[in-house]
Amino acid sequence: MRVFVTGTSGYIGGSVAVALAAAGHEVSGLVRSERSAEQVEAFGITPVHGTLDDAEVLRAAATRADAVINAANADHEPSAQALLGAIEGTGKTYLHTSGSSIVGTQSAGERVDAVFDEDTPFTPSSGRAARVALNQHILSFKAKGVRAVIVCPSLIYGLGRGPAKHSIQVPLLIKLAKKNGVARHYGPGENIWSNVHIDDLVELYVLALASAPAGAFYFAENGENSMRQVCEAINRRLGVKTGTVVMSLDEASREWGEGMARNTMGSNSRVRAVRARAELGWRPGGPSLIDEIESGCYAECLGT
Repeated sequence: MRVFVTGTSGYIGGSVAVALAAAGHEVSGLVRSERSAEQVEAFGITPVHGTLDDAEVLRAAATRADAVINAANADHEPSAQALLGAIEGTGKTYLHTSGSSIVGTQSAGERVDAVFDEDTPFTPSSGRAARVALNQHILSFKAKGVRAVIVCPSLIYGLGRGPAKHSIQVPLLIKLAKKNGVARHYGPGENIWSNVHIDDLVELYVLALASAPAGAFYFAENGENSMRQVCEAINRRLGVKTGTVVMSLDEASREWGEGMARNTMGSNSRVRAVRARAELGWRPGGPSLIDEIESGCYAECLGT
């Protein structure tokens, strides 16, 4: 199969693209620089030079491919429109990457007990309403001759298979802990995020590409932890004997930006991947997030 992937120099897209290339698929990937082109070529991926704003480049690449996987930006509507428009009426696959912060509850680091599966109704926060609307628009292309599918990961961890080795949240917490000599979280850190190992997530993409029905939406998770638990594991890895430190919204916003602080670091995002397990036979089994922190997966970030 010829598969065009956006985000191939990144964490999710790179990991998925490498797995597909290793399985014998003909994979091309969007890259913005010569350095990124060299990196993806080393993994057997054909670079396509351009950005998400280059609609003609995207349309041409999608037209040449049998399937498209968009893993570069969950919120970039113009690129999604260009890719979908190029394959409308063809029956080709468009596999889009969203993120479980769509069900996130802004709680300033307090625990919220709401848990969502793919059939649970929810009202997105103001920071994620546009993403939810884009998801709905993408899935509407089922009626326009596109096999549109969405994978919606929770917090992702583990070593990436492609050029980018790490996701976002855990390295940010590690960087802050190293700067301050102790791990810090926004509010009490009791807020909980579901999480998924990158290897398990890649397997879900492979299964979805092979057999997901048009219009399908899949959460991806295989466990959950509070931000304080993550910070405690970072402290243990760094050899810090004191407890974690609470940050105010102002402090967290200075470190990560207010949107990241409210919608990610201080929110709850608790999901269950019911549909992926039931429909696709997905059986995630990677090591836990805490085990990965303590076993050395983040040794490069931690400097240990």
